[in-house]
Amino acid sequence: MTGKRCASYYAASIVEESAYPMLEGDHRVDVAIVGGGFTGVASAVELAERGYRVAVVEAHKIGWGASGRNGGQVTGSLSGQDAMLKQLPRTLGDAAADFVWDLRWRGHRIIRERVEKYAIPCDLKFGHLQAAYQPSHLKALRDDYEVSQRHAIGEHVHWLDSAAVRDVLGTELYHGALRNDYNMHLHPLNLCLGEARAAAGLGVQLFEHSPVVRIDHGDTPAVIGEHGRITADSVILAGNAYHRLERKRLGGRLFPASLGIVTTEPLSDDLVAAIDPEDLAVYDTRFVLDYYRLTADKRLLFGGGANYSGRDSEDIAAELRPRLEHTFPQLAGVAIDYQWQGMAGIVINRVPMLGKLSDHVYYAQGYSGHGIATSHIVGEIMANAVDGSLREFDAFADVRHLRVPLHDRLGNTLLAAGMWYYQLLEKLR
Repeated sequence: MTGKRCASYYAASIVEESAYPMLEGDHRVDVAIVGGGFTGVASAVELAERGYRVAVVEAHKIGWGASGRNGGQVTGSLSGQDAMLKQLPRTLGDAAADFVWDLRWRGHRIIRERVEKYAIPCDLKFGHLQAAYQPSHLKALRDDYEVSQRHAIGEHVHWLDSAAVRDVLGTELYHGALRNDYNMHLHPLNLCLGEARAAAGLGVQLFEHSPVVRIDHGDTPAVIGEHGRITADSVILAGNAYHRLERKRLGGRLFPASLGIVTTEPLSDDLVAAIDPEDLAVYDTRFVLDYYRLTADKRLLFGGGANYSGRDSEDIAAELRPRLEHTFPQLAGVAIDYQWQGMAGIVINRVPMLGKLSDHVYYAQGYSGHGIATSHIVGEIMANAVDGSLREFDAFADVRHLRVPLHDRLGNTLLAAGMWYYQLLEKLR
C-alpha cells in the first residue's frame, strides 16, 4: 500500500478520515482527474455540480500532499502577480489588471461558499495580519493598503502602526501591519477531505492508494493504474510537486521546496491572550517568511523558512524553535507536539502553470506557496475549460515559463541560489 499520512497536527485532528477504494478494473467517465489534493478535488466538485461524470485517482490518501500539510492561511497575496501583469495582457488586453486583482480574492469566495453549502467542518476563521519585519518594508505595505482602499475589499483592510500591532500581537518584532478581516485561516486537511465527501455525494468516484503509471493520449484518453484503467473524454493532471508523470513535457518547470511546520502543546488561556488575543493568522514581509496562527484547540501552529534543495530537512523542530521563541519569548521552552514538512511546487516566475499535453489532456500545477486559494480558483478555471469556456485557461496557458535544461535537480540548485540572492538583497533593503 502507498504512503500513510505524515505525523502532523492535521492528521491527528481529522474529523472524518477518508476510506475510498483502490482503482481496479475498467471505468468510463467524462473527466478523469489525477491527484487528490485541492486542485483535483476542487475541479471534481466544480465539474460534478455541472453534471459531469468524474473520477479522481490519488496515489496515497486524499489530501496526502501539500494540500493537507500547509499553514492553513487563505490570503490575497497572489504568487506571481507582477509576472501576470506583464504577460496576461497579451491574451486579456486591458482587462488583465482587473482580472489579476479579482484573482487575489476569488478563492476566498469559492472556499467560503463551499464550506457553507456542504457544511464542511474545517475550523474556518477570519482575520489576518501581514506584518512589516523591517522599517524598509513599510512603504510596500502602505502602497498595498492605498490600493485596497480604491476597491470594495478596502472595507476589510486596516492599517496598523507598530503600537497598534502590539495591541493585537504579543511581540515586539513588527513595525506595522495590514490587517485584513476578509482573509481566512482554516484546517486545510479537513477542508480537502470535506470537499472530497461533497464530491462523492455528487457522484464522483474517488480512488486512493492507486498510483497512475501512465496516461494514454488520443481522442479518448485513458488513465492507467497498476490494477485498473479509467477511460474519459478529458483528463486533468493535478499532481503538483509530488507526481512524476509526463516528465518530457513538464520536467524542468516546477521544483519542490520543503516547507516545515511545528505545532505546540495546547496553550493556556493566559498565554493565548498574551500572544494572539484576537485569533489572527500572521505572516511577515520577508522573502522567506515566518507564518503562524492558533488552532481550534489553542496550539500555536508555526511555519517558517524553506528548503529549496528539493530534499526534506532533518529536524524541523530544531530549525523552527529559535524562530518561534524569537517571535514570542513568552513561549520559551514550550513543548512541541507535532513537526512535519511538505513539498510545495515552485515555479520560477511564480505564475501557476496551466496548459494542455494533448487535445484532451490538461494539467494544472505550481502555486509557489499560495495553494489553498489559488487551487480553488484553478479548479473553477479547469472546469470552465472542460465545459468549453477557455478564456481564462488560455490566458494562463499562454504565459511563458522558464524551463531549466538537463534535469530537475539542477533546477532546485538554481532555485536555491536565487533565493539566497533575494535573501541577501533583503538584508540590504
